[in-house]
Amino acid sequence: MRLSHYFLPILKENPREAEIVSHRLMLRAGMIRQQAAGSFSWLPLGKRVLDNVVQIIREEQNRAGALEIIMPTIQSADLWRESGRYDDYGKEMLRIKDRHERDMLYGPTNEEMVTEIFRAYVRSYKDLPLNLYHIQWKFRDEVRPRFGVMRSREFLMKDAYSFDLDYESARAAYNRMFVSYLRTFTRMGLQAIPMRADTGPIGGDLSHEFIILADTGESAVFCDREFLALPVPGADTNFSDDAEIAGIVEEWTRPYAATDDMHEEAAWAKVPEPERLSARGIEVGHIFHFGEKYSKPMGASVTGPDGKEHFVSGGSYGIGPSRLVAAIIEASHDENGIIWPEAVAPFHVMLINMKPGDSACDALCEKLQAAYEKAGREVLYDDTDQRAGAKFATADLIGIPWQVIVGPRGAAEGTVEVKKRATGERDVKKVDELLAMLEKGA
Repeated sequence: MRLSHYFLPILKENPREAEIVSHRLMLRAGMIRQQAAGSFSWLPLGKRVLDNVVQIIREEQNRAGALEIIMPTIQSADLWRESGRYDDYGKEMLRIKDRHERDMLYGPTNEEMVTEIFRAYVRSYKDLPLNLYHIQWKFRDEVRPRFGVMRSREFLMKDAYSFDLDYESARAAYNRMFVSYLRTFTRMGLQAIPMRADTGPIGGDLSHEFIILADTGESAVFCDREFLALPVPGADTNFSDDAEIAGIVEEWTRPYAATDDMHEEAAWAKVPEPERLSARGIEVGHIFHFGEKYSKPMGASVTGPDGKEHFVSGGSYGIGPSRLVAAIIEASHDENGIIWPEAVAPFHVMLINMKPGDSACDALCEKLQAAYEKAGREVLYDDTDQRAGAKFATADLIGIPWQVIVGPRGAAEGTVEVKKRATGERDVKKVDELLAMLEKGA
């Protein structure tokens, strides 16, 4: 992709309305545009990052056995009246009426709708376990939306919903999502710590928030430093082995960790003082087990092996991809801009032509672009006529992992300069050697 043909509305000054780093950098890097309080358009660069985040989430949900569907954003109030949540949810729910004066709502979550789908089709325990997920826009009318996409009113959410015959099998489903989340955040370059948490309006008595540590976090968190060294499950994790998965969850829940609303001073005092870590945290995922909270009032039952009807035991599992983009920036940036982990970066390489119009520079850039793309690396080619300083500032701001700089002298000598954005390390490479590396897939 040529930068001269790309829509990248860079801002040189820090927006006054941006209170935290991620909001400021997302606006400056031309990733988002605010349309109303807590409502944003995602521009091309931001949309590419969001898509990469979503793809990692999707791959790990599928790996754990969840099945993807898509549900509407607008829901009938009748379903929520069945569960008893319509009047209880609060002002965060956007309530509307259609032209026939029927009560509708813009979904803040989907427990009722997915339970209705389940009860319409599933009759026997033989069809269990079942975990359905979708990635869809949600709306919660926050009293004070702030921090850009970190706490917005309209946001993208991955929400999964498990259905099982009894608590034991529901706990196994919960564990699979727990381990899936560990893998998901690690693949994005984040170190997430699972912490006991309040279940809130979702309900239930088993809940964990996945928290990344950041100074701009919304709440205080308390955890044992042991978490920082725990091994994250690999790609060979067997999600069909309940014992293996339960063992991983046990290892990751044994040390003390809790959000401020679940913090227990007596338990905290048992952690050796040098191992205590008190910090601010950003929630990037939340999982719940709520048992029969929705299945019982909504009549979602199956015939068990004993021939009797059993209300299914459920759980819900959320990750906010749009929020995650901001969280990644909060965890990975410097004074010059964003530093994207390669797995979520909008492009792999920023190819910078220092003298567009120079035949040697143009030819070498086109050759390198073709080689990178053939090797499966996505390239943003800066072919603009901006000054060198502006080119470098843009490259650092938008945070693409690698910068390949082509100038007239290097083109004549058959060399380019390669900069690693994360460290600032620069290296002069021979073009032939770089092309050979790409040919080998290095």
